[in-house]
Amino acid sequence: MIVQPTLFSPIMQYVVMANAENIVFEMEDNFQKQTYRNRYEIYGANGKQILTVPVIYSQKGERLKTKEIKIDHRDNWHKLHIRSLQSAYRSSPFYEFYEDEILPIFYKKHQYLIDFNLDSFEIIGDCLQVDLHYQKTVDYEKNIDLNQDFRSLANAKSNKNFQLQKYTQVFDDKHGFKSNLSILDLLFNEGPNALMYLEGHKHLLFKS
Repeated sequence: MIVQPTLFSPIMQYVVMANAENIVFEMEDNFQKQTYRNRYEIYGANGKQILTVPVIYSQKGERLKTKEIKIDHRDNWHKLHIRSLQSAYRSSPFYEFYEDEILPIFYKKHQYLIDFNLDSFEIIGDCLQVDLHYQKTVDYEKNIDLNQDFRSLANAKSNKNFQLQKYTQVFDDKHGFKSNLSILDLLFNEGPNALMYLEGHKHLLFKS
């Protein structure tokens, strides 16, 4: 199945990858703003919170491929991400269990966004204790079987309501259940049960 290598991907994208026989990452697409390529959503005290990694756009206005996009390190955005994750999840059941694996990625100062995203994918695979092997595209393919093409999951503006089962979240007593957040939300709240949760949603993969 083909997906975008997004950052701490939404749960539905991990449903795809946890149930796929073969994972193919799209490497030849053009970068698009307001997508999960450089943002992810967590559940904070005030509800859904978007955390964004700033990137450097072409000064000439030309379109760049996602793999060409560089991260803008002029601001200490990584500190905001760390503080936000700590504030949102330090009282969750499994935050302390995973923080030493996840938080160091923010100090690595990757030059390219794609490397940051692939690194986050490897870290989550370790946390899930599953080998998620992947291949990379060498050309951009427009015509792919709908049951194999999940690149649209990278679109943050998508309003599709995936029927994901509820699980306990830190602030659900205040704001209710928030579906399809970053995989980090599931991991911090469900811990070792996260992989079983992902595998249990295989029926959502088939498109009509």
